[in-house]
Amino acid sequence: MPLLPNSRTEPDGSAVIRVLSYNIRSMRDDTDALARVIRACRPDLVLIQEAPRFFRWRKKLARLARESDLVVVTGGATTTGPAILSSLRASVERTEDVLLPRTPGLHRRGFATAVVRFAGTRLGVLSCHLSLQKDERYDQAGMLLDRLAGLGVEHAIAGGDLNERPDGPAFGRLADTLTDCRAASPWGGEHTWTPADPYQRIDAIFATKGIEVLGCGVPSEHPGVTDTDLRAATDHLPVLAALRVPAS
Repeated sequence: MPLLPNSRTEPDGSAVIRVLSYNIRSMRDDTDALARVIRACRPDLVLIQEAPRFFRWRKKLARLARESDLVVVTGGATTTGPAILSSLRASVERTEDVLLPRTPGLHRRGFATAVVRFAGTRLGVLSCHLSLQKDERYDQAGMLLDRLAGLGVEHAIAGGDLNERPDGPAFGRLADTLTDCRAASPWGGEHTWTPADPYQRIDAIFATKGIEVLGCGVPSEHPGVTDTDLRAATDHLPVLAALRVPAS
């Protein structure tokens, strides 16, 4: 498997960044293995789903960030699970935690959002975990698109656990407007669930038009990432993308 490009700033001010999307199951599994996987991927941004939400959740998320050589940007219990971590390379302009409308009987969902800068670029970022219920999930995909458009930036990315395969209506709604990074430039593994027997792709990273996708997929053979750690870390496999973001 070829290596993804390393993070860098180009002479024209554009930035090559690495983005990781990862459902971490509230850090109920092997947190050391989880941190090793994240650290080995050397991401600039991590879009977390199922961050800790209860007792001492901020401390737990801060611990994961620290052990992964990252910092917490936003999210966690304040979004009912989605969060964003970043490397020190990112300059955070602003953040907003968004709670979505509650459907009686279903878990309330939210978005973690931020606007960050890498060198000469300005980038909107959104982490999501969509509903298990089909109709609500489709509506949330529309809310995601509206929220990205409302960030007021030319370039943006969104990623998360969609709870749906690429042939589903919510996934399709996103892919009709945004670039499905895995479909645009396949790299690594395809299926994200379950680690023991991956058979479907329900986690994804999307980018607005104009962002170049250099590669995207499950980093199962990435240097430093072991199958043992992937199985022990959580109940999803991560998605790693290398992107070139044009200068703003």
